Amino acid sequence: MEAILVITNLPDRAAATLLAHKLVDERLAACVNVLADCTSVYRWQGKNETACEVPVLIKTLAQHYPRLEQLIKAMHPYELPEIIAVPITSGLPAYLKWIVDETSASDKK
Repeated sequence: MEAILVITNLPDRAAATLLAHKLVDERLAACVNVLADCTSVYRWQGKNETACEVPVLIKTLAQHYPRLEQLIKAMHPYELPEIIAVPITSGLPAYLKWIVDETSASDKK
């Protein structure tokens, strides 16, 4: 079972925390880190933009990615949310097993 780290940003702490709780409650994530606010600078629709955002780091399994992406898109206020999945190629074996254990129950839903 391949562990992945999914990264997204939300416009405020309330939205980020709501998403974090939903993902853990649905067992689509073993852990979600809601980080400190950051400043994002990006180009959108031909213009340079600057926004305050809240980064979110989601630890899950690759097999849950389709449902996780669907839930993020449904709860996300942006027209085009950042959703990036990065494979976890190594890590503390006990922690990686914990990710498997905490998200395996979502298969039974």
